[in-house]
Amino acid sequence: MTPHLSVLLALVTTCLGAAPAGPWDVFNLAPESRTVYPRSIHGSSGIALDSQNHPAGGNYTLPNNGSYVTLDFGFEVGGLVSLNFDSATSTSSIALAFTESPEFIRPYASDDSANPSASTTYDGVLQVPSPLTTGYWIQPPERMRGGFRYLTVSSTSNGPVTISNISCTISFMPHVENLRSYDGYFYASDPGYDDPDFLTKIWYSGAYTVQTNIIPVHAGRQYPPVPSPGWLNNATIGIAGPILVDGAKRDRTVWPGDMGVAVPTLFVSTQDLVPAKNSLSTLFALQNPNTGALPYAGPPFGSYINGSDTYHAWTLIGAYNYFLYSGDIAWLKDTWSNYTKAVQFLTNKVDHTGLLDVTDTEDWGRFWQGGHNSEANAIFYKVCSSSQRLFAAELATYLNVSELVDGYSSNATSLKTAFNDAFWSSDVGMYRNNLTSTLYPQDANSLAVLFNLTTSAKQASSVSAGLTQYWGEFGSVSPELPDTVTPYIGSFELQAHFASGNDARAIDLLHLEWGYMLYTNISVQSTLLEGYTSNGSLYYRSSDAYDYDPAFTSHSHGWSTGPTSALTFYVLGLTVTSPQGRTWSVAPHLSGLPSAEGGFETPLGWYGVRWTSTADAFNLTVETPTGTSGIVTLPVSGTTSVDGNLVQVDGASLPLSGGNHTISVQF
Repeated sequence: MTPHLSVLLALVTTCLGAAPAGPWDVFNLAPESRTVYPRSIHGSSGIALDSQNHPAGGNYTLPNNGSYVTLDFGFEVGGLVSLNFDSATSTSSIALAFTESPEFIRPYASDDSANPSASTTYDGVLQVPSPLTTGYWIQPPERMRGGFRYLTVSSTSNGPVTISNISCTISFMPHVENLRSYDGYFYASDPGYDDPDFLTKIWYSGAYTVQTNIIPVHAGRQYPPVPSPGWLNNATIGIAGPILVDGAKRDRTVWPGDMGVAVPTLFVSTQDLVPAKNSLSTLFALQNPNTGALPYAGPPFGSYINGSDTYHAWTLIGAYNYFLYSGDIAWLKDTWSNYTKAVQFLTNKVDHTGLLDVTDTEDWGRFWQGGHNSEANAIFYKVCSSSQRLFAAELATYLNVSELVDGYSSNATSLKTAFNDAFWSSDVGMYRNNLTSTLYPQDANSLAVLFNLTTSAKQASSVSAGLTQYWGEFGSVSPELPDTVTPYIGSFELQAHFASGNDARAIDLLHLEWGYMLYTNISVQSTLLEGYTSNGSLYYRSSDAYDYDPAFTSHSHGWSTGPTSALTFYVLGLTVTSPQGRTWSVAPHLSGLPSAEGGFETPLGWYGVRWTSTADAFNLTVETPTGTSGIVTLPVSGTTSVDGNLVQVDGASLPLSGGNHTISVQF
């Protein structure tokens, strides 16, 4: 192994893989080896091809200036490209260009990652130093490309050169030996859609997306950006690695809001929670010791931007999620004083209205943040709430500091009342953006349902129905970020439809938005887009922060992976309700599907669900570790048996102990 590779892969020690083998494995996008090869030749100009060989082993002779070959790896990859120079002259020279989308295949420039530019060519190419010498060459680690599908190798002189054995050594998830060994799985047929395997595909697409977002701690994007042309991925972005970041190509930075979607994806798929812990620890390490404020983003980017009350709150939510999934009480004890100080930072911003008054207004990219904002208050409620055994009150209970419980619970109760009094419009049946606005945002309304700020099932369904007014041809268009489809907020909307019992609507949104991302020929068609415009183009946030540069948009962004956890938590209905799953819940949402199965592992053992639904029966099997307990909520009613014994069901709920159980409902 070369020194460059040993630096990037020194952490390869962890073995995952509790999920059973089955037909779902064919949809797992993770490569079998860390060395991946092109699957096909996408195009070429002016070159002689060895057509007898697969592109991985083919020889390519670039005879003169401007000749090139574009290789297609078939899916999102990222890492260090290597190749052999079989022959070269003293004047030979070549350049490499990378892109996730086929829209930006060109010999003279990569897509953009260092900085946006309306020219779409800020990054330029990686020029291999001349003179070329025959033999093995590998990309310098600081010029590693975090995410790409297409590689164009071009000649930049009239000196001919022959190259062969082109490959990429995967650099993401550096601590895991087998990238395909998952601790969770999902499998369901979707007969109402053009592709009946769509739901399974999108589950694995989200899982792989987040895998590409786990990187070495010294492999972040440099900021401020290097001058054009160029890019550098050698910034230190945390206190420990591996670390969870927002995207594969960019920003390669810790963003707490993104973790609100990405960490649940990790939990149900790979169970690889160490990178999430390292990201959270990095954010808490940067806390202002005087005020308790947490950073908007991790280093180095976070040092150059203003604060964010919403992303501050998302760090706290991330802390609870990490503890819920891992049961890491040692980490929680170490973090507890930072955590409580951070909660108090937000509590101090509650004014006479009973609402959080937002003064640090950076957010996920939306407009019209600040003041008494409904989205921010919904997130703050999630931080405070004890009504669903969530957040600070729950954490205080586990640390035997119960004196905080009453205060946090009281804050949550008061905030819920103030939220509905201030933001609910009975005429529209949705929540407004602030006290006087006529804007009814996608984010606040989705989060209000998901976080249980609604006061009745009728109110939640009203919000769910209202959100459909924003659906366009390619997804849900956020009114708070006009002309933009943002799968980050769409991930919360998806869950809100499930949570309100509108399962068919949730499946429709999956087909509309994530179906477009997965199948459109302008995407990487494997991992998930950061966002796009209402007409389906890649000009995401063009007029706001991305300088009209569609080449800057990320095609592998963890904040877009909401379907992965949603399909597990809602369609399977499988969730943990206390740390590590000591207690659990199974509440399947049939969603018009004939069957579904899947599960995940925690340190306590395996949790699995399999159900089928026919015209005359519903059958469910549940497998959980011995010593745990849970509640099964049946989606149908009828003559019910548990493990072959007829039972009387109290409402729709059945308490069960851990172990293997079979439940049958006959109609």
